[in-house]
Amino acid sequence: MFHVCEYSLRPDLLLASNNRRSGYGGQSDLDDVAETGGQAGREAAFSASMCLRVPYFRTVVPLVRDLRPGHCEVTAPKWWGVLDHIGTFHAIAARNLAEIAMGMLAEATAPATHRWLPKGMTVAYVAKAGTSLRAVAEVPEVPDC
Repeated sequence: MFHVCEYSLRPDLLLASNNRRSGYGGQSDLDDVAETGGQAGREAAFSASMCLRVPYFRTVVPLVRDLRPGHCEVTAPKWWGVLDHIGTFHAIAARNLAEIAMGMLAEATAPATHRWLPKGMTVAYVAKAGTSLRAVAEVPEVPDC
């Protein structure tokens, strides 16, 4: 399921936590961010840190709402930078949001001794998106590595 690669976005580096694997039991990695600013502040701080590490993600202005092993939820606002020629959320921007959710899920789920590399993505554009978007990535069973 997880493959070796040369590059990895590590939430524990972004959050400066001692061990992102400690305290798992459904606890969100967002809880490791300093308490200042409440939940919205923690989400914004984590998301901004993620975008510093992976600058291309900034294009969709993502906000990581929930991140834990086997689950990631990310939202993106509808703003002029993600609009296509007909004023809807651009299909590739929507795909990028899905990639953020899956990549962050892989980081939160893979053991610290492993790295991952996406092998592919299948996308079907079934409808126009005229609003902000939410991407949820889930793994039904978290592998025990």
